[in-house]
Amino acid sequence: TAPPGPDADEEIAESAQSLWQSTLEAAPRVWAAIAIIAVGWLLSRMLRWALARHLRRRRNHSFATVMSKVAGWVLLAVVVLIAVAVTFPSVKPVDLLAGLGVFSLAIGFAFQDILENTLSGVLLLFRQPFRSGDQNQVMERVGTVEEINIRETRMTTFDGELVVVPNRDVYKNVIIVFTHNDLRRQDFVVGIAFESDVDEATEVVSSALTEVAGVASDPAPTALIDELGTSTVDLRASFWSSPRRFDALLVRDAAIKHVKRRLDEAEIEMPSEIVVLQAAPSLQAAIRNDPDLTVTPGGGVRPTEAR
Repeated sequence: TAPPGPDADEEIAESAQSLWQSTLEAAPRVWAAIAIIAVGWLLSRMLRWALARHLRRRRNHSFATVMSKVAGWVLLAVVVLIAVAVTFPSVKPVDLLAGLGVFSLAIGFAFQDILENTLSGVLLLFRQPFRSGDQNQVMERVGTVEEINIRETRMTTFDGELVVVPNRDVYKNVIIVFTHNDLRRQDFVVGIAFESDVDEATEVVSSALTEVAGVASDPAPTALIDELGTSTVDLRASFWSSPRRFDALLVRDAAIKHVKRRLDEAEIEMPSEIVVLQAAPSLQAAIRNDPDLTVTPGGGVRPTEAR
């Protein structure tokens, strides 16, 4: 192969010189773009801090954290677009927006799950069906909501386990918020003997419930006949108390104890379940010890074989 001639050397030198000249001319714009991005980053951090502080006075902690982050990211994205326009003056803002739209569409397909969780989290924070500290049931998981962030809802179960539920699953499924209202109804069944005075028993039970600390007076406790059982008349005692799980358990425990104590004082019997046993032929043969009958291992009876 023949070595490059003088014309080729001159062309390479001119290209290198042109590239160096372009770099020198673009250097101030590049440094200006870097400065713009640095200032924009500082402004986005300041915006996040100020907005989070402002929103925490009016909304919950999760809402303030997420919305301040979103606002900071939007501001930083705008600053980056300005920096690109400064660095490349030939690029028009319309072209940047068009390219950004195509890029966003590609990102949307590539990160569909992440974007769906993010959008669901934003909608949950705006709608606020529940807040941090509420006790919920989401997809058969029951616990206390710790945080709602961009991607997931974090809950701590009553057993102390951390459950992380994607926001899209929370948004699409049924949510039971136990602590949304100030009161929650509880009930339990008390069985009394058929011989007992039902009117007196219901009066004793409802009166006993009003004396328990933690039982709400409005709505008032009630005691109504639930059904006629095999051996008892079943009364359903109902009352309203705190919706928080542990507090509700304590009140229910105290209510059952006090109702039993008051029924004992009123000498209203709470009998055990009556079970009727019918003697089978095998039991009769075993009791009589009849030598002519043999009880089989399966509980049947057959004539004793002659020896």
